[in-house]
Amino acid sequence: MLPLTLLDYGVGNIHSIKKCLERAGASVSVETEPAKILAAKALVLPGVGAFGKVAEQIAPFRDELKAKLAAGLPALAICIGMQILYESSDEGEGKGFGLFPGRVRRLRHQRLPHIGWNAVRHAGTGPFEGVPRDAFFYFVHSFAPSECSDPCIATTDYGDKFASASVGKNVWAVQFHPEKSSDVGFRVVRNFVAYAEKHA
Repeated sequence: MLPLTLLDYGVGNIHSIKKCLERAGASVSVETEPAKILAAKALVLPGVGAFGKVAEQIAPFRDELKAKLAAGLPALAICIGMQILYESSDEGEGKGFGLFPGRVRRLRHQRLPHIGWNAVRHAGTGPFEGVPRDAFFYFVHSFAPSECSDPCIATTDYGDKFASASVGKNVWAVQFHPEKSSDVGFRVVRNFVAYAEKHA
């Protein structure tokens, strides 16, 4: 069974993603201590919080964890977890990991936040293996990475096009919430657990 570390930013409920990961076959340890996070065999950056607050929480160990992610630590990053992998955000002060190039932008739509189901255009690789093309996933956000070139592997439209999934090395990042996205979301989580078991 995959030992997986769930990083707790201390700013929101992470119960649903923990249960989803366990259902997918992972043994989940929820951690706040930098030493235990840096010792992870596989990592999940959950999707609850605001950029500035999360940036503040990760600041003491940001550079060390970025180095581990860049070296191949398997990780699944969800919503704000995806956004914090980029350099900076319109949402607040603070530095992201800078693992992916670019800035997180406010969505260009008159109705924010973007809440509900929306189509994700993907090529069926990585997180989306076995997932129907243009499958609908559940979103709750007002900001998203605007860069739709590498490492972006999936896009969604809401006002304009934004990156809804990016992949770099062994890091899988999704802007939607797979734990709230029914069977297709669970498939993404199960794909990650299977992938991490091979690469941890």
